[in-house]
Amino acid sequence: MGNQKITKAVLPVAGLGTRFLPATIASPKEMLPLVDKPVIQYLVEEAVESGIKELVMITGRTKRAIEDHFDYSYELEHTLRTRGKVDLIKEIKNISQLAQIAYVRQKEPLGDGHAILCAEQLLCEEPFAVLFGDDLVDSKTPCLKQLMEVFDKYQDPVIAVAEVPEDEVSRYGIIKCEHLENNTFQIFDLIEKPKTEEAPSNLAIVGKYIVTPDILEDLKRVKPSKDGEIRLIDGLKKLIKKRPIYACKFEGTWYSTGHKLDFLKATVAYALKREDLAPEFREFLKKYLKDL
Repeated sequence: MGNQKITKAVLPVAGLGTRFLPATIASPKEMLPLVDKPVIQYLVEEAVESGIKELVMITGRTKRAIEDHFDYSYELEHTLRTRGKVDLIKEIKNISQLAQIAYVRQKEPLGDGHAILCAEQLLCEEPFAVLFGDDLVDSKTPCLKQLMEVFDKYQDPVIAVAEVPEDEVSRYGIIKCEHLENNTFQIFDLIEKPKTEEAPSNLAIVGKYIVTPDILEDLKRVKPSKDGEIRLIDGLKKLIKKRPIYACKFEGTWYSTGHKLDFLKATVAYALKREDLAPEFREFLKKYLKDL
């Protein structure tokens, strides 16, 4: 059969964003801007730069703004043209042409695993990537591309992981693993938010995965949690009994933008990368911190 390549990615973006209320009452949390681009656009660009051809976004009733963002806006282009803002027209057009995107509704908030199942008919029994909107990685080589390199070698599921301080392991999903080579580990168990003294490592699961199509059958057999949700991690716990699963300790800086403090950190970091903003912004920060 030969090596299979990853050409599709699923982006579950149906979450309610309760951590960012009231900002997310009417606006999806994935549309919150880091400087002047919404978080979701960074993820789409990561997928495209990694070679992904097709994206499937799992949306909810309040997520229409995401679809509109990646659609073509005739009205906006007309307004920009009458004002002579040609550069902005080009940028807007590029967003609508980034990738081929299909949208599927998750009608009830039944968990990230259920969201992935909503995309089943579009996945054509191929391996695929899963990217969650809360996790951005600032890196020279896209994080997803780094996962693909591991998948190309092993042809089994790959999960992105990052080291976290030992006193913070209880905030994350943590892997029990064995180091194989370079940035690659084999996973033997996945533990959701373990107590510090019970954590098998300090390698935390980041919301970027490459999974094989057999995960879908395992997700169908997952018993919903107490809150009625079907979770991807529970499907992976079933899958790992049948085939190897690997971890890629990626190179780059991870921002968990689902948390307010990390969102603020990411905003500052991404602003300081901008040549048009960094000099003045850096001076502002120096002065502001000096006055504290």
